[in-house]
Amino acid sequence: MTEQDKGIVEKGAELAAGVAAQVKNAVTPGANTVPGVPNSITPTVEEPTTPREPLEQQPGHHGPDAYSPTGVPSGETEDAAQQGAYLTTAQGVPLRDTDHSLKAGARGPVLLQDHHLREKIMHFDHERIPERVVHARGAAAHGVFRSNGKASRITKAAFLQEGVETPVFTRFSTVLGSRGSADTVRDTRGFATKFYTSEGVYDLVANNIPVFFIQDGIKFPDVIHAGKPHPDVEIPQAQSAHDTFWDFVSLHTEAQHHAIWNMSDRGIPRSYRMMEGFGVHTFRLVNAAGETSLVKFHWKPRLGVHSLTWEEAQIAAGVDPDLHRRDLADAIASVAYPEWDFGVQVFPDTPDQTFEGIDLLDPTKIVPEELAPVEVIGTMQLDANPSNYFAETEQVAYHAGHFVPGIEPTDDPLLAARLFSYLDTQLTRLGGPNFSQIPINRPHSPVNDMFRDGFHQDAVHKGVAPYKPNSLDGGCPFLAGEDVSAFIDVPVAVEGRKVREAPASFDDHFSQTRMFYRSLTKVEQDHVKDAYSFELGKCYEQAIKERQLQCLANIDADLCQAVADRLGLPAPEPTIQVADLPPSPALSQVGGTWPPDGRLLGIVVTDVDRSLDGVRAVRDAAFAAGMVPIVVAPRGGMLEDGSGAPVPVQRTFQTVRSIELDAVLVAGGGDASRHPEIAILLSEAYRHGKAIAGWDSPEDTLTAGGVPVNGPGVALEPDGPAALTRISQLMATHRVWERHAS
Repeated sequence: MTEQDKGIVEKGAELAAGVAAQVKNAVTPGANTVPGVPNSITPTVEEPTTPREPLEQQPGHHGPDAYSPTGVPSGETEDAAQQGAYLTTAQGVPLRDTDHSLKAGARGPVLLQDHHLREKIMHFDHERIPERVVHARGAAAHGVFRSNGKASRITKAAFLQEGVETPVFTRFSTVLGSRGSADTVRDTRGFATKFYTSEGVYDLVANNIPVFFIQDGIKFPDVIHAGKPHPDVEIPQAQSAHDTFWDFVSLHTEAQHHAIWNMSDRGIPRSYRMMEGFGVHTFRLVNAAGETSLVKFHWKPRLGVHSLTWEEAQIAAGVDPDLHRRDLADAIASVAYPEWDFGVQVFPDTPDQTFEGIDLLDPTKIVPEELAPVEVIGTMQLDANPSNYFAETEQVAYHAGHFVPGIEPTDDPLLAARLFSYLDTQLTRLGGPNFSQIPINRPHSPVNDMFRDGFHQDAVHKGVAPYKPNSLDGGCPFLAGEDVSAFIDVPVAVEGRKVREAPASFDDHFSQTRMFYRSLTKVEQDHVKDAYSFELGKCYEQAIKERQLQCLANIDADLCQAVADRLGLPAPEPTIQVADLPPSPALSQVGGTWPPDGRLLGIVVTDVDRSLDGVRAVRDAAFAAGMVPIVVAPRGGMLEDGSGAPVPVQRTFQTVRSIELDAVLVAGGGDASRHPEIAILLSEAYRHGKAIAGWDSPEDTLTAGGVPVNGPGVALEPDGPAALTRISQLMATHRVWERHAS
């Protein structure tokens, strides 16, 4: 045995001893074992740094029995699990760094030759078949984007010129859950829009949160693996309240900014119609004169940004897990077309690509709107539901690299990986390279790409020369110039050493996280405290809770103390000095007023034998005001009293629940004791801060639901029109926030 071999054996013995010492403390299943242990050892607060072999499988778990591919017992004992103490490529090559893509200098751009990045992302893209690895559960609609022309000074993109209307297909989605999960889970939402422009397809693949968990795309498999269900038992579904997620974000602190947005009300939107969208990255725009600007894209819902309470989200997951997709489809069917203003924050395209000290290439940072206001450059309206969910919503293929002339990427290292990943993932999900020929993905402009054959080739190509240059096809296709909207990349100087590094400006993980929390109102901060307490309370490992509490201590002492108290743990002192940035009021969802368009107004009729004149008048006036009135009665069908047109019933007392309604009108009194479902409806609506009004002696019905008739946001009016006027005023702020004051 050589000296080198002896060294290897000795090193292996040391690692084995380390394993034995840790496994000795492993949890052994038994009658008194608390369920939920994620693995076979108890972790430490500090990230482990001593190399060791992979853990033994935890007690109570084992893999399939050993059989051959044809069902013959093989008797094999070979361990096919991951081996070795060090991270390697799939070919067994040891790796020194898996946090940074290979770039030309610390600020990039990312290099195509990064074999580790491409292998890691490629494998991740093909982990699921056939549903999407992320964003599997979604809802979509057709619509139109209308440009107001204000972007023409900063981009030559044809669809952003004045008066241009462009067909769009927009898909909203959750990130972590499978297609069968619930809409109302706490999660980031996707907001992807396909513009069918005259110059080709442009995709803006956005989220409802303006920052991301990671700064470099090479970490994307890691954050999703951490957030997905535990791989041994496939739970929990569609949620981040578990050990692996908080283990990752507490160790990888660049994720803290995104995490606090998820813990805020933004993590559980009221509906897709009331959800903001953000391009996350910084993009480069080019105008007709060749001048460049850097921008961040924003979608602003005209109904305002609104969220569910935590209890509403839990109820919805049980009684209507399709709440968001149903809400979108029903609004469009009711001609209450949802609309978003499309806006940009514009920054000078300086060599350092920073603005007011903020690194524009860091996707974990925002630029507060108080520093760079959002300028509206157009409006999107969604006005048609898909004809077939699979053909359209499921098969639509977005790609962050689908650009048109006038819009280009920057050197953001997260964006660089997305430019590879989206195309690659379609090869498995949609069965080959011709996914652009699926009807929902087809451009609305001529295509002559010289691509041939492949799986699912639907085009019947003519000609004999799919190559350039050629003379047999008369030279066609010809190269385009700027006179016919050719895409010509802006020549940007690139200089730097090949390194796996991040710039020093990426090191600040807490100042904007603190700014976000301190920009919220008290009621919103209380919701953040509740969310962290619930999420960490669902973790099994004490060390993970302690580590995340340390992160919270670096964000805000009051937040940390509140969460620590609920976990029964001491609140640690901060370990780093964090800058106190000015609050950004634009980050709060509370304080504005919004139009009633598309709001669902429940009109509760407890006594169907009363005159329906008031109900008819309120229903007609609600429609005229752009609202969607929902008549709720003891039974379905039509309500008739012989004095006017029958009133259709949309919900019965058995099928209604407060979560789908934005406000409740009680049309008269009745024997409340006969209708306990309405008492539940009113109790929930009041508890969740929804506006409540009534006319024609509704006091007994309200009292049966525990609603104080003189309580905040409760209005008793002499007739239906007056009640509708008052409830419209109360709905303008989304909720009656006084009820949430503590």
